[in-house]
Amino acid sequence: MMDEPLKQQTDVARAAALIADPSRARMLKCLGDGRALPAGALAGEAGVSAATASVHLAKLVEGELVTVSRQGRHRYYRLAGPDVSAALEALALIAPPLPVTSLKQSNRAGALHRARTCYDHLAGQLGTGLMGALLDRGVLTGYDGVHRPEEAVRDRPASHGRDIRYELTDSGRAELRELGVDAGRLPPRRPVVRYCVDWSEHRHHIAGGLGAALTSRLFELEWVRWGAAPRVVQVTDKGIAGLERALGLIVAR
Repeated sequence: MMDEPLKQQTDVARAAALIADPSRARMLKCLGDGRALPAGALAGEAGVSAATASVHLAKLVEGELVTVSRQGRHRYYRLAGPDVSAALEALALIAPPLPVTSLKQSNRAGALHRARTCYDHLAGQLGTGLMGALLDRGVLTGYDGVHRPEEAVRDRPASHGRDIRYELTDSGRAELRELGVDAGRLPPRRPVVRYCVDWSEHRHHIAGGLGAALTSRLFELEWVRWGAAPRVVQVTDKGIAGLERALGLIVAR
């Protein structure tokens, strides 16, 4: 009879220590849209020298929060996966706000609240608005999109994001096909619909394979585009009209 695998506890303190450093936290947040960035860009966002950034990034790679790849003479870094982004979003729900000391910081904070990415899907007012529109139109069913902390998972934290079962309806599949999103061709190993608790809106925004596919399609249609700051997304004039026409989502100009 084979021995049972050794059951181990997770080293939360080690992961928390990696995130706890302010410079590393800024780098991780900068990588929160899932894109790969060079070390120089991350050093600039963190406000540290290239040498200091290199030390921080080496620790993040060793801790398996970040991966690195070479392109020519440069190294590019990205989050190790959506679970890292989800952990950062969860921490943001309980974290105190950073002090705003300049107009630039105020503008960036406002832009992040309006529309940003959470790894490979939309968040902020745009992301929660998209979730609300999908529910209102019957594309999704199962819950109302409101985050209620008192009802959140307590005894099975690993199921957070999956404890509430949103489902894609048959009519929703047809409506999404008209938008150019074929739910039948989503990656088979990834849940079709999951949710994240949006830290700025305290509502659910859509994640999973469908959230990623919708976000990718909106970029293809040029309804959204990247903003000047990391993770910031802007809705274009074409997108304002398209989102209202296709999904009934009204985006403030």
